[in-house]
Amino acid sequence: MSFLRAARAALASESGFPRILVAMVVILAGLSFSCGGSGYTRSAPNHNAYVTLPQRGSVLLLNIDGATGVITTGAETPQVENSTPTGLALLSSKKFLYTANSRANTISIFNVASDGTLTLSGTPTAAGGSSPNAMVIDPTGKYLLVTNNLSDTVSVFSIDAGSGALSPVGSPVFANASPTEILVTPSGKFVYVTNPGLGLVTSFTFSNGVLQQMPTSPVVSGAGAFGLAVDGSGRFLYVANPSAPNPSLNTTGNISGFNIDPTTGALTPMLGSPFTSGTSTVNTGPSALTLDPFGRFIYATAAGSSDSIWCFTITPTNGQLVPITNSPFSLAAGGLFALIDPSGNYFYTGTQSGNGIAGYTYDSSTGVLTAISGSPFSTGTPPGKMVLSE
Repeated sequence: MSFLRAARAALASESGFPRILVAMVVILAGLSFSCGGSGYTRSAPNHNAYVTLPQRGSVLLLNIDGATGVITTGAETPQVENSTPTGLALLSSKKFLYTANSRANTISIFNVASDGTLTLSGTPTAAGGSSPNAMVIDPTGKYLLVTNNLSDTVSVFSIDAGSGALSPVGSPVFANASPTEILVTPSGKFVYVTNPGLGLVTSFTFSNGVLQQMPTSPVVSGAGAFGLAVDGSGRFLYVANPSAPNPSLNTTGNISGFNIDPTTGALTPMLGSPFTSGTSTVNTGPSALTLDPFGRFIYATAAGSSDSIWCFTITPTNGQLVPITNSPFSLAAGGLFALIDPSGNYFYTGTQSGNGIAGYTYDSSTGVLTAISGSPFSTGTPPGKMVLSE
């Protein structure tokens, strides 16, 4: 505990992030979206997506045009006062959608119809902690993991494949102060959680629904540690530190890179970490990350339109990050989430100030992002988290 008190004291003056934040991490397999090289636009079917609307207490269905990336809004679930849904997760079968209701301290379960519309399934399940924030489903689809921001814990639930019902697995596990974003590695063996107020990453082993904090946990990342991303091989973990200072550059915000021990899951800093855009002059760095599924590129997004989207190549041998030409891009973006369309053609970020979702196509031969017609797409109020249903 003395380590945690020291870390809290050292970072208290640097981290201005709210205690309750919307987390986002996207690990997608089988996509093709790149900053440069021999990419091309692939044809893709129309598909659905979902986004939570915390201020309205609802979930909004989105329809994505596979040919253009244009988003149109569909049905919205009935609004529930004092629920504040933030994180959400979609089962791989696409039969059930889950939302973390941070104010109600519950988890809602929705049945997903063939047309994508949602119907609430029964009474929401108790989250097991205060202010459930982010959630993720493990690779087997058997377990749902939820961070409880105000009770400093992570809850684990088993998922009934037939009904989608949730059953607690043991008691919530301590995850250090204010856990927000959560990630499960592709192997399903390790779980990582960020603690923004302390600038830490808390690490767990995960087996049969049981979380156990690693002896090497927590590790220091940087002030405001928030967004998480892992490469497809599970070798490299990246953490966005939006309020971390870069004294030599007189800038703010960077990305920490860690090597993941394949046996224990222990994290060790990469050579050269933390990584910066090199030219960013804004006062807040990126908080959301998304990774190219082939392990070539990583994207980081910050709120606003100045130096708001960073792009790096990933060195295959050691995971080190190298900024690409023209990065960072000064385009409308947001730090609420960042993700890539399953076709590999479209890139979306959640914006709080713009109350919507910014969308871009990407020229893989030049590295230039181009706004999709009609972007940003309004959601009426600031979105929470978004998931794609293809």
